[in-house]
Amino acid sequence: MTEHSGLLTDLYELTMAAGYLQTRFDGRATFELFVRHLPQRRNYLVAAGLEQALEFLENVHFTPAEIDYLRQHRVFRHVREDFFTYLAKFRFTGSVWAMPEGTLVFPGEPMLRVTAPIIEGQILETYLLATVSYQTMVASKAARVVTAAQGRQIVDFGARRAHGSQASLLAARAAAIGGCEGTSNVLAGQQFGMNTYGTQAHSWVMAHEGEAEAFRNFLDAFPEDAVLLLDTYDVRRALAKIIEMGRKPAGVRLDSGDLAKDSRWVRRELDRAGWKDVKVFASGDLDETRIASLLAKGAAIDAFGVGTALATPGDAPHLNLIYKLVEVERDGKIREAAKLTKAKATYPGRKQVYRYYSANGEFKSDRITLESEPSNGGEPLLVEVMRDGCRIAPAEPVNALRDRCIAGLARLPQRYRQISRAAKYPVSYSKALQGSLKKVRQRIRSFAVK
Repeated sequence: MTEHSGLLTDLYELTMAAGYLQTRFDGRATFELFVRHLPQRRNYLVAAGLEQALEFLENVHFTPAEIDYLRQHRVFRHVREDFFTYLAKFRFTGSVWAMPEGTLVFPGEPMLRVTAPIIEGQILETYLLATVSYQTMVASKAARVVTAAQGRQIVDFGARRAHGSQASLLAARAAAIGGCEGTSNVLAGQQFGMNTYGTQAHSWVMAHEGEAEAFRNFLDAFPEDAVLLLDTYDVRRALAKIIEMGRKPAGVRLDSGDLAKDSRWVRRELDRAGWKDVKVFASGDLDETRIASLLAKGAAIDAFGVGTALATPGDAPHLNLIYKLVEVERDGKIREAAKLTKAKATYPGRKQVYRYYSANGEFKSDRITLESEPSNGGEPLLVEVMRDGCRIAPAEPVNALRDRCIAGLARLPQRYRQISRAAKYPVSYSKALQGSLKKVRQRIRSFAVK
C-alpha cells in the first residue's frame, strides 16, 4: 500500500466510479464536507487536517499492482477495460475551497468544498472524511483543554495512547492547532516544526539504588532542562532530597495522588528554598474537566501533560462528519442536489459561510449562504486553496494555525466557550438557501408523480 493510494477508499466509491464511467455519466460535481450535529460536551469545533488532505489530493494515484487487484475483484468482473485504463491515468484535477485550519466551526458549516469531475470527487470522499474528522476531533478537544488551563502550558503526551504511529503524529499536530504548546512526540516535532518536551519516567528512578542518585545523574546529564519526577515513592521525601542537594532543576513533575494538595505543598517548599522559577508540572489521566477542577481547588500547577484524552478523546471519539453532493453540472446545465429525508436533510448548492462580529470584535453570529450571495458585512470563511488539482498557496506552519485558533477562542464570547453548560452559538441559513432547498423538494416531488 502506498501513502497516496487511490485504494484508500471504500469499495462503493469505486463501484460508483465504474458505474459513472460505464454509463457515460459525464458530470462535474460539487461536494461539501460538514458536521450535522456537535457531539455532547462540544459547543464548537476547530478545523484541522486540511494540509494532509491537500497533500493527498495532489498525489493520489493507482499503481499497476492496485489496478490488477481491482481487475481480479469479483465486483468488477463485468466492468469494461476503459475503467482500468482511466484509473491508470487518474489524478485529481478539481478545485477546493476550505476553512483554514485553526478556524472555529459550527454545525452545518462547510469546512471543505470540492468541485471536480464526479468520479474524482466520489473516490476521494473516504480519505477526506477520515483525515479531516480525526484531526478536527483532536484539535477541538485540545482547545477545550487549553481553555480549562487558563493560560497554563499544555503539552501533548498522547503518542503512546494513539491508535497507531501515524495517528500519533496527526494527533500531535492537531493538538498543537488546538492550542497545545508542544508534544512529547519527537518525530512530530521534526516533521511539523513543533516544540518537544519530556521529563523522565518512573523507570529512571527505579533503575537507580536511590532517588538521590537518580536525580543527581539526571541533573548531571541535563543541567538546564531536567524535570524531576517526584511520585515514584513519596512526593515529600523526593522533593526534600532534591532541595537538600542544592541543585535546582528546571521543574518537578507530579503524576499521581492528590495533585491539588501535593502541588500546593511542593510550591511552598520550592519557594521556601528560593526556587520560585522552578515549574510544577502535572500529568496522569488529565482532561479539561479534571484540570478545571484542580485549578478551582487552588492547585499550584504551571503546566499540564495530557495524553489519552487528546489522542483518543473518550467523551467524543468520533464526529458526525459527512460529505454530500450539493450540485451537478452536465452539458452546461447546473442541477442542485440535496438529501431530503427528515432526519438527514441537507441544503443544496455551493455555499459560503459568513462570520459577523460585534462592536468589540467578538463573534456575533454565522450565516450560511449560497456562494453567490453578498456578505452584508460578514467575513467569508471559505477560501480557495486548490485550483486545477494544484495548491495555490504554500502550507502554513503549525504555529500559525495554533495562533489562529487561540485568536478565535479569544473572540468567542465566554458563554459559548465555557467547559460546561455553554450556550449554543447562533448559526442561520439564508433565505435564498432555504428557497433553493424548497425548489429541490418541488422538483423531486414532480418526478415522483410521473
